[in-house]
Order: sequence, then C-alpha cells, then structure tokens
Amino acid sequence: MGYTFSEKILAEKSGHASLHAGEIVMVSPDFVMSHDNAAAISKTFAKMGVANVKHPEGVVIILDHVVPAASAKHAENHKVIRQFVADQGIVHFHDINTGICHQVFAEQGYALPGTLILGSDSHTTTYGAFGAFSAGIGRTEVAAIWATGQIWLRVPETIRIVLKGTFPTGVSAKDLALKIIGDIGADGALYQAVEFTGPLAAAMSIAERMVLANMAAEMGAKNGYFAADARVNAYLAGRTHSDFSPVTSDRDAQFARELTYDVSGLRPQVAKPHTVDNVSPVDDVAGTPVQQALLGTCTNGRLEDLAKAAKVLENKRVAPGVRMLVFPASWDIYSQAMEQGILATFIRAGAVIMNPGCGPCLGAHAGVLADGEVCISSANRNFKGRMGNPNAYVYLANPEVVAASAVAGSIQQAY
Repeated sequence: MGYTFSEKILAEKSGHASLHAGEIVMVSPDFVMSHDNAAAISKTFAKMGVANVKHPEGVVIILDHVVPAASAKHAENHKVIRQFVADQGIVHFHDINTGICHQVFAEQGYALPGTLILGSDSHTTTYGAFGAFSAGIGRTEVAAIWATGQIWLRVPETIRIVLKGTFPTGVSAKDLALKIIGDIGADGALYQAVEFTGPLAAAMSIAERMVLANMAAEMGAKNGYFAADARVNAYLAGRTHSDFSPVTSDRDAQFARELTYDVSGLRPQVAKPHTVDNVSPVDDVAGTPVQQALLGTCTNGRLEDLAKAAKVLENKRVAPGVRMLVFPASWDIYSQAMEQGILATFIRAGAVIMNPGCGPCLGAHAGVLADGEVCISSANRNFKGRMGNPNAYVYLANPEVVAASAVAGSIQQAY
C-alpha cells in the first residue's frame, strides 16, 4: 500500500521512515507564520521561560489584520511585535506596507512544495496551492514552536476530490469551493487532508488553486493541497533560491473517500447567512438588497479576481446607497492593478480603493456594517458578527457576482 501526500511529508518532518493516518508524531516545521496576533503570542512565549526563539530563521511575521493601526491598543500591539522582532533577530518580518499575510507569504517565496508550514491563522491552508502541507494552529502552539522548534501533529486521513470540466462564463473556483462546502458541510473534512486533483485541478491558475486551498479550512480540513507542477515552478521562479522537493500521493495510497466534481454545468453559488455551508445557487437569493460590496481578502483579492470584477464594472456605476470597498491582497497586486488600469475602472465606477489588508473581513475596522445591513463579499466567512456587527448579514460569492450586485444594488449574477 502506498502513502498519501500528508503521510509522506509528516514522516519526513518527524524523522520516521513511514507513517499512516491516525498516528501522532513530533514534527519540525519549515516555517511558522503569524500576523498581528504575534503580540499575544510573544507574551505567551515570555511566560515559557525561554530567552530566545529556537529557530528565528523559520519565523515569519506579517502585519495585516488592522493596518494601519486603528486604535491605541492596535498601535501598542504593533509596537510589541516590532520590538520582539528586533530583540529576537527575526529577519522575515513584513510590516504594514506589504499586504495580507497569505498573499505576502506566497509572493515572498516561503510557500514551497514539500514543506511543512504552520501558522496562527486558520487560512494558513492557502499554501497547499503550492504543494506544501500547511495548517492553522493556535497561538499557544506557535509560542511552543518558537520555544522548541517542534510540535505534535496527528497524521490526517485524506479526502481526494477529482475536478473535471471547464468553468462556464461567470463561474470560478470560488463557486466550486462553495459548492463543495455546501455539499459536505462545514465539518465534512474535519481534521482531514483534502487533495484536489484531476484535469481541472491541473489546468487551474495559481490564484484559483489558492481559493480552494484557502477555503479548505471552511470544510474543517487540516490542510488542502494541489500537486506542485510547472505552474508552481513558474510562479516561484525569481521568488526563492531555496531548494525544494515536490511530494505527491502514491497511486495506491489509501484515501478516506473520493469525490468527483464536473464544473461544466455549475452555476454561480452564494453562501447565505450565517454559515459558509448554507449554500445555494445565486438565483435563489437574486434581488436581495445590499448596502455594501466587499471585493478582495486572502480568498479573492488577487489580480485576476480584480480584473474579472473590473470587467463587470466597465462603463457602469455602483448603485446609489451601496458602498463598494476594494482590498487588493497585497501592494504588489495593488501596483499591478494600477498599472493595468484596473483601479481606475473601480474609481470611475464609484468604488473605494483601500490599502491591502484584511479590512472588514475580520470586523475590526474599515468597513464594519451597521445594524440590519447586508454585505455581498468575496471573503471566506459569513459567521454572525464576522464583519463587526452581529446584527448584520454577510453573503459570500465570487468577485463577478460581488461587482454585479454592487451595480444592481441587490444580489445578482454577472452574466
């Protein structure tokens, strides 16, 4: 019997000749990532009685959640992090002028095939788009890794999802992610690995793969991933000088189950309040009035996402009474969108261009909703209170639906 991707990587990182799903092992991650919550983590680390971070070269800290600081408390947190970085000699630090952690982590060449990456954010699963085993962990666990360089992990079982067909116009990886989550539920892949494979997976762009890997967290998955290939190599060229060895599942590996999705007939999907698995075709909620449209985040803030939305907005205006906020996922993407005239299209349409960061997605600042308001969002979560107000309503959709809804003043599909 062969081994899965996850079994192979965790065996290597734990020093075992082989492992099987269900075993618990001590592993040494290649990188451990944190963001604004590094302030709280540093305080936990200080209580452990360890003076220095074990492997500072493996620590990556990216400020993105509340940037620039929205209050004195947030400013103090950032100050604590900057001092910790200086004191510990951490070189992989990215301040408020870089972007959302998951996009910046990829752009900086940290997300390498065959590596083990852990982070204090549930959507650390995003790096599986590059053939890495990447998973979210708790803050205390990150502090423990800083102190010891190791952590216990259980080897997950694997769900294999075979992807086929071609996306219809106006349908994208976001719709596929929502469709899968709606089918299997928010806990349908609880502490399991999700392998995305098949002809469509191989044809997907890096941005599309990042959407599915990112939203694997919304299925309850420990990690979600694609096999590294020429597209990944092309993306990483010039971004890293580190060696890496891609890992793939064996042909005779044992999977917990296998699902197949042909997207050829897929319609645009929407996740309705207040759970990500409350999914239906957008037609079912068409006409629902919206007061805010959010385009961006670590799920759909990449250049091709912005370009698709801009195409919908060309020669149109955001409806009266609707606020459209655009958050490019990084300053690199912001610059490209500016050079290509995409940002100009948003501005002419009446949208507000924000600095790259998490913004209203976490509900701490920049776009918090009022009581009773409805937001159509390209983000990954729509829990009650997610965007700062438990009395508001968040619908999740693809970037084109977000743009079309902003123009219509109500939820609409683009084509």
